[in-house]
Amino acid sequence: MSAITLATLNRFKADRKRFSMLTAYDASFAAAAARAGVASVLVGDSLGMVVQGGDSTVSVTIENMAYHTACVARGIAGSKDVAPLIVADLPLGTYYTPEAAGESAATLMRAGANVVKLEGGAWLADTVRFLTERGVPVCAHLGLTPQTADMLGGYKVQGRDETAARRIRDDAAALEAAGARLMVLECVPNAVGAAVASALSIPVIGIGAGPGTDAQVLVMHDMLGVSQGRKPRFVKDYMAQACGVEEAFRAFAEEVESGDYPAPEHCYG
Repeated sequence: MSAITLATLNRFKADRKRFSMLTAYDASFAAAAARAGVASVLVGDSLGMVVQGGDSTVSVTIENMAYHTACVARGIAGSKDVAPLIVADLPLGTYYTPEAAGESAATLMRAGANVVKLEGGAWLADTVRFLTERGVPVCAHLGLTPQTADMLGGYKVQGRDETAARRIRDDAAALEAAGARLMVLECVPNAVGAAVASALSIPVIGIGAGPGTDAQVLVMHDMLGVSQGRKPRFVKDYMAQACGVEEAFRAFAEEVESGDYPAPEHCYG
């Protein structure tokens, strides 16, 4: 079985080939994502809402993340298809210092993660550098950061004015310079998503960040139409016209690669 690596994703960016990422929390859905051609799976702390039934991600622990990362890794290892890159979230409170981040990252890497993801701006540069120097690949996360959504005024679009947009661009540059290998950019206007993706040499994965990013990610439960509560604007229900989960996953991956997703109705102009 061949595997998608960070080098693969960098080559996709260089070739301007868009790629897909989906969340996964267990072996069965991770294997289905691999069969469908999804390039990367995110073991997200979104599991606090879609799996555990909470109203935010803040209750998720490192033990929760390690458990679900191990489940996903086993599902992918058991697949005969190309293995997606596994990115796993460091949950709230586990990376406030570089040393704490190192311990948390080691826990998730031992569970099967290829990359760890953390949320925050330039203040995390020292932590990103610390992890990178020790061989831990890092995915940064800017824009709407769900772990600190209350500080941002709730689940709302970020970077609307020029000052806020400049801060996102500056933070992105600082995190790449510190060694981040991937970037997730959430809930920003199209122009901000395109500007960040153009400025960085690393792949930028958008979620509600417009069509100008290098890749797109969705929460699996959202794109299957089974999430509770209000559906974000950027979500498309791929299950509505599919005969099964794997077909929905494949449709998402194909639409991302073709540029059909996101459409204007999924974007913040």
